Amino acid sequence: MNPIRIAVLVLGVAAAGGALMLAMAPKPAPVVSQAAAPTLAPVPTDQVMVAARDLPLGKILTPADLSWQAWPKEAVAPFMIHRDDKAMADIAGSIVRAAFYPGEPIRRERLIKGANSGFLSAVLPSGKRAVAITIDMQGSTSAGGFVLPNDRVDVLRTVKASAAPGASETYVTETLLTNIRVLAIGQSVEDKNGQTVVTGSTATLELDPVQAETVVLAQRTGQLSLTLRSMLDAAQTGDPARVADGRTTVIRFGVEADGATH
Repeated sequence: MNPIRIAVLVLGVAAAGGALMLAMAPKPAPVVSQAAAPTLAPVPTDQVMVAARDLPLGKILTPADLSWQAWPKEAVAPFMIHRDDKAMADIAGSIVRAAFYPGEPIRRERLIKGANSGFLSAVLPSGKRAVAITIDMQGSTSAGGFVLPNDRVDVLRTVKASAAPGASETYVTETLLTNIRVLAIGQSVEDKNGQTVVTGSTATLELDPVQAETVVLAQRTGQLSLTLRSMLDAAQTGDPARVADGRTTVIRFGVEADGATH
């Protein structure tokens, strides 16, 4: 064979082998340019007082009921209590007038502190009076026992109507007060642990002085009953007078008769 052809053949085989080796060699991973992750500036915070647990109505606060929590300074409201050396001692011993939930900021206007104050007088709004009326423990005069503290009720009075000698007895029911807040049933001042029925021999109502006089007098002249109002009516205001149309319900032998206008 011609030496030139042999040399060309050898060169071709060598070139093919080199190409095969290059094809089979592992390829280096591509270099990916990674931009540096942006760093966020820390948000300025302040320490504010919050409830460490559920704080129900009437709870006397202790330091264990309160804690400090970091709060963004931009979101700190004027009512929030800032951390200082005296704040915890100042709030401890206060009575809760409206419930707090865990983590909720403490507000001074929802607390009251008075060493000589009873619980009910502490939670009673200014200008209001607490008046207890007698109710049936089985609920016959209080919506079947389903009236709970903080519910709204109407107060009704039932009296025996004047009748001619020999005539059958008749009773008249009239609405004395509307949209009245119930402070307590018996000794219970709030609904706890899923309790839905509270029984007691008294219902304590939140009244103004004129309403208090009306109820005290009505207890001596007839039987008082409570009718439960819808929560949707809570925005309406109480009225110490009769209902607007002055209608009453007459009951004869347990049967409701036509209403009469006074």
